[in-house]
Amino acid sequence: MSTPSKSLVLSFRPCSFRIKSFPCYSAQMPASRNEIVRAYRQLYTQCLRACRYSKPSRYVLRDKLRSSFRNGLPEEFDAQRIANTIEFLDGATRSKGTEHRILKNLTFVWWSQGDSAKNAIKLPKESKSLMVTVTKMDHLNHTVRMLNETMGLCIP
Repeated sequence: MSTPSKSLVLSFRPCSFRIKSFPCYSAQMPASRNEIVRAYRQLYTQCLRACRYSKPSRYVLRDKLRSSFRNGLPEEFDAQRIANTIEFLDGATRSKGTEHRILKNLTFVWWSQGDSAKNAIKLPKESKSLMVTVTKMDHLNHTVRMLNETMGLCIP
């Protein structure tokens, strides 16, 4: 006599943060100022929740977010990437999992990085004539770029 196997039932905790849907944009129509401001505010609020309002992290994330929105073009606004990033930050808020560790390590590196001119590798004078600029952060920047590309995020 074999006993019937028990089926595995997965239960998920409902998400405490609702992602507001962004309308889709075509390549010809840039986002309006109100939509960009709303996206900035949602990202900033979720960044604060994800870093749990810790002092160095919240200032680093605020500065990164500000520079991204100030230097970005309205044509580059991608609602799906914003929604994916908010969902990633929500995952970092809910538990101390992979998302939280990624965010914590990135903010620490960005905080320790400080000014980019301070971290540039000093080259001899004859090498400077070749106009070669090498930074210590190339590998990290490439990793963040690849993370953004594979997950559809917009981490600055």
